[in-house]
Amino acid sequence: MSETATPYTAGKSSGRESAEALRARIPGWGVDLDPADRPSFPREQPGIETGAHWDFPERQPENWPREKSIEHAMLPPVFGTSTPPAGVSGAIRKYAYKYSEGRAAHWLLLIAADRVDAWENHLKSFASFRPDNPVTQTGVLSEFSRGGIRSRAGKRRVDTNHQWLDPIMIGGPWVLAGLGAAAVVRALARRR
Repeated sequence: MSETATPYTAGKSSGRESAEALRARIPGWGVDLDPADRPSFPREQPGIETGAHWDFPERQPENWPREKSIEHAMLPPVFGTSTPPAGVSGAIRKYAYKYSEGRAAHWLLLIAADRVDAWENHLKSFASFRPDNPVTQTGVLSEFSRGGIRSRAGKRRVDTNHQWLDPIMIGGPWVLAGLGAAAVVRALARRR
């Protein structure tokens, strides 16, 4: 694909694939072909400038194989490098990019990878000298010392709709992990 046909240039791309070729290559492509379904349609008319003041920038080096959407032929010129995929969460993230961004499986796998990554880091913290402390790190104590409950009573805050669910989502896994650890200790004690 030439540099003029990429989405990373200042001007409008001229060398486009046909709709049939794109539909064959990308699952779900073309669902928004009707202009009535696209809120950005008026801005897509010929002659309207994009507003970009640059041409294709220098490409960032790729230090490890990056995840790339199947909708794109190449990575963008600049991308994040702070956390390379590692462990089970990295494998889940890599697998998520086998699906189109238009499918729920892609996004659900990425959410699952984030949850797995959080638990991987919780488990790693137990191997360190400073393990995670869910009581202080979630801010539960500030609810009682900084007027957290008072700030919610009688107010029309949006977060009051789900505040009953927050302790279950945040504390529930810790309680289950503690019960599991207690069951393992009890089973080992019975064997002796």
